[in-house]
Amino acid sequence: MVTTLFPTNLFEEFDRLQRELDRLWSGWPAAIREVALDTVYPAINIGRTPEAVEVYAFIPGVDPAKLEVTLEQGVLTIAGERPSSIPENDQVTVYANERFAGRFKRTISLSEDLDPDKVEATYRDGVLRLRIARKAHLQPRRIEIK
Repeated sequence: MVTTLFPTNLFEEFDRLQRELDRLWSGWPAAIREVALDTVYPAINIGRTPEAVEVYAFIPGVDPAKLEVTLEQGVLTIAGERPSSIPENDQVTVYANERFAGRFKRTISLSEDLDPDKVEATYRDGVLRLRIARKAHLQPRRIEIK
């Protein structure tokens, strides 16, 4: 009796291995540039103080007058459009385009204890800063002992 350690068709085994590797790695970006394109836009930072929640949205190259910011039932929405920085003509050949351009909409769930009537918004150097005050009766307060 003869036992073989390798399959009889070695090329078929390589094909099977290639299919397994393709299945294993499917869904991963093929290049580092694809990673940057899959990120959520705009990037945000969120922080909380006892009095308010502060949201920083990084949106360079957008006219602040064209941004739409809403807060309804604890859901903050930031929407707008970022124009393309590449001129549209036949004379330009693009080798890499990693900067996001186009319409965007970002929604963030915040706590329900925020006061939608007390929102401050500023835009400077491409950063949208929102300060949303907490409702006064829900803020922590010091109780004086007599």
